[in-house]
Amino acid sequence: MNDAPAIRALVADDEESIRFVLHETLEGLDYEVTEVENGDEALEQILSNQFQIAFLDIRMPGLSGLDILTHTSGAGIETAVIIITAQNTFDNAVEAMKRGAFDYLTKPFAVAEVEALAGKAKRNHALQAELRELRRSAASKVVPGDRLVGRSAAILEVFKTIGRVAPSDVSVLIRGESGTGKELVANAIHAASARSDQPFLAVNTAAIPRELLESELFGHEMGAFTGASKARTGRFREADSGTLFLDEIGDMSIDLQAKLLRVLQNGEVIAVGGETAHMVDVRIVAATHRNLEALVREGKFREDLLYRLEVIPVRVPPLRDRPEDILALSEHFMSRFAEELAGEERFLSREAVNRLSQYDWPGNVRELENSIKRALVLSNGRVIAAEDFDFLNSETATDDGLGMELSDFIAQSVDEALDSGEGGNLHHELLGSVERPLIKAVLARTNGNQIRSAAILGINRNTLRKKIRELGIRLPERS
Repeated sequence: MNDAPAIRALVADDEESIRFVLHETLEGLDYEVTEVENGDEALEQILSNQFQIAFLDIRMPGLSGLDILTHTSGAGIETAVIIITAQNTFDNAVEAMKRGAFDYLTKPFAVAEVEALAGKAKRNHALQAELRELRRSAASKVVPGDRLVGRSAAILEVFKTIGRVAPSDVSVLIRGESGTGKELVANAIHAASARSDQPFLAVNTAAIPRELLESELFGHEMGAFTGASKARTGRFREADSGTLFLDEIGDMSIDLQAKLLRVLQNGEVIAVGGETAHMVDVRIVAATHRNLEALVREGKFREDLLYRLEVIPVRVPPLRDRPEDILALSEHFMSRFAEELAGEERFLSREAVNRLSQYDWPGNVRELENSIKRALVLSNGRVIAAEDFDFLNSETATDDGLGMELSDFIAQSVDEALDSGEGGNLHHELLGSVERPLIKAVLARTNGNQIRSAAILGINRNTLRKKIRELGIRLPERS
């Protein structure tokens, strides 16, 4: 006897012939099929039953397929909704996907198209189940409130990689844009490893001057340099038996890279001004937002160190590549900061969620977090409205986090860094915040002409192309 739970499908269309074809096709794929003729019944079925997939006509009596998507948005329903449309128009496709459709199907359609969509929905269902299991297993090891959040296929791949690499002691290189959560990934790797009860220490190599970074990492002897009134152990020895996270490794000076390479090869640390080698057992997890291969070609990063660090690569996707996670992340930050910043529980309106979902998030998860904090402070009611995020929409620079005069923005950023007790990378972040809107503005004025834009900016065309890639700038359409 087969005790496996039935996989269920909903078909909602006022045309009997369409329902018949879909019913027969899905039943042939082992789906248990429910048919309805109007949108009101379809919504009732979706809200009260667990369907793996639903085919909804875009126009039918009662609620339309798009109306149903609007009602179910944010309700935690995992049904893969396929919108059926008789008009294969750009507007229909965009609107369906914007409201959360899994895909859309154009009449007349072939049976093969239905089968392909059903197979895709099954795979998505399996991924969601796997994600839930991964999150359950990781929840006990990652500190609540400071954890990875998401359920997209892109972040699921990161979760899966963490699960594969955590048990070993090999070096890991985490790549990703600023603000994507690379340190959270490093922390999760440590928390899921056999070293989880040992120290996890993080060093931002870009935030510490070169003359101090060597001492920070390797320690120093008393009198090794002016001001060295007593000996210091250094982070490598402090992290012995645990994990050392080296953030922004691409900014490390070439001479310190050589010293780091020796530690990776031999496990030996020699303090500044010292002669005795100390053996350490430290797992290295490094991270960077920079193109290390390009730095190797420029002679600014050691190729042998790159090979040593990137035994296992982990790529953290930018937020624009995982828009389906914006709601979960927003709710996570609301839960974390509402009581602290607003003194009470707060909620996001549906319009606010739509506003957040339509934004590109060049600053990634960090920008989303700061935006939620700002809205919590500025909002008066218990429900955060779409207009509470108007600072994201200024034509001058708000799509990059600059919704104010530059001097005010800098002052606010410094205050936020002081309040959080973090900072450290503020110089780099502020420069990045200005650089992206500047390049976007020049490209917009030149109608995307990169030669003219490079000339105006005073940089060569190759540098401009590199900046466009690194900053995730979308070129304007040529008119």
